[in-house]
Amino acid sequence: MALQKTLKALADPIRRDILNMLKKGPLSAGEIAAKFLVTDASISRHLSVLKEADLIRDTRKGKFIYYEINVSVLEEALLWISDLKGEDENA
Repeated sequence: MALQKTLKALADPIRRDILNMLKKGPLSAGEIAAKFLVTDASISRHLSVLKEADLIRDTRKGKFIYYEINVSVLEEALLWISDLKGEDENA
């Protein structure tokens, strides 16, 4: 079930863009929303989907919530894809 949520979350281009932004370090929801031409509510929903898939984590600092990428879930998805392709991990 976790892989299904991961793949669903990765299917959307805005969510992939958010992950690309977060690979450089944590960002607040406002900093993320400022980069897109969609509503704040839409960004909030995208962040919720990413969080539900455990692709991101959030941390409250004062009145702001900062988001950061959770690479371990991405690594699991990549391992599954590599296994599906039949690639040998030791090659």
